[in-house]
Amino acid sequence: MLDIELIRKDPERAKRALSKKDPSLEDLIEQILELDKDRRALVSQSQELRAKRNSLSKIASNDLSAREQVLALKSELEKLESELSKLEPRLRKLLLSVPNVPASSVPYGKSEEDNLELRRYKEPPRFDFEPKPHWEIGVSLGIFDFERASKVSGSRFVYLTGLGARLERALINFMLDLNIQKGYKEVLPPHLVKPEILEGTGQLPKFEEELYSCERDNLYLIPTAEVPLTALYMDETLDEKDLPIALTAYTPCYRREAGSYGKDIRGLIRQHQFSKVEIVKITTPETSYEELENITKDAESILQALEIPYRVVALSTGDLGFSSAKTYDIELWLPSQGRYREVSSCSNCEDFQARRLRIKIKNHKTRFAHTLNGSALAVGRTLCAILENFQQKDGSVIIPKALQPYFGLERLS
Repeated sequence: MLDIELIRKDPERAKRALSKKDPSLEDLIEQILELDKDRRALVSQSQELRAKRNSLSKIASNDLSAREQVLALKSELEKLESELSKLEPRLRKLLLSVPNVPASSVPYGKSEEDNLELRRYKEPPRFDFEPKPHWEIGVSLGIFDFERASKVSGSRFVYLTGLGARLERALINFMLDLNIQKGYKEVLPPHLVKPEILEGTGQLPKFEEELYSCERDNLYLIPTAEVPLTALYMDETLDEKDLPIALTAYTPCYRREAGSYGKDIRGLIRQHQFSKVEIVKITTPETSYEELENITKDAESILQALEIPYRVVALSTGDLGFSSAKTYDIELWLPSQGRYREVSSCSNCEDFQARRLRIKIKNHKTRFAHTLNGSALAVGRTLCAILENFQQKDGSVIIPKALQPYFGLERLS
């Protein structure tokens, strides 16, 4: 959530910055300023009436006129407080709808077409045969079962069976171990969270349609481990000397993929349930951009160890996520599509989430922390890349050397 004080202090600057994400946000800022003006006027009136009432109350026991004025003031205060109780939720709802402001170093652009490529690792493989897509490879190897999953759960689900399940488990353990070696503390978080946690991390109200809810219990299935990991320190004030806090977790993730129908309808790229290993850092404002570079390199190192070709792009203002001030996407190469596909987004949210979750830090003064998150990595998409980049002419798949001790085999055949 943006600080209302910053919007009040320089509304034109806020409008300019947010319009880089979405030009329509200028109107939203105007609505917020108008409601905030009304709210402050009501608060000021209430304070004046309350002070007057308190003053008259001192003499009301011996003064009939004073007693009558006290009763009249009480009635007026109740009306003002009623107006405030209706106005404040409206203002909060609008504030929750405002995305984070892009950092000054984010390249300007209207969409993903304007993202800036920063670097590449490893040349895509060349085949002397027509490479198959991962779903064909998986079915032919007997490790994917989409048909039975469709009978059980509907579209965009899959059974990983036999060596397919084993390969996913090997990848999860491999990713977690690398993250732990880099200083991340492993956490096994809840998969169900309260609505206020999703609100705090920026998923609600913006992404309501993407979430699976358990209405009876007023809980939501997590769309990413970022949510429970970041909220771990909600309503806490952390000692600055203990920062950065670095956390990693494996969880299944659940997303409706609303609005994506017709996109990636085959394979593992866009499933309703998928596995992901996440990394999260909580740090100071002075070090958060250094940490953004660090978590990006940490996520890259996993793909380097697996020898999977990838590239890193800086997202443009028009493609930036709701909570993010700056994001690097890591995109791995899929031969069947002849292009790079996202496997990790590493973001600095600055104090946007911390302000919503009330995560503070203290040293000589108290202030809001900065939070960062990244996938390290999306497991299913990494599995797809292994199947496609290491496929052989005979239909087998070579397992990357770094993963072989975890998987127990050199080849899938």
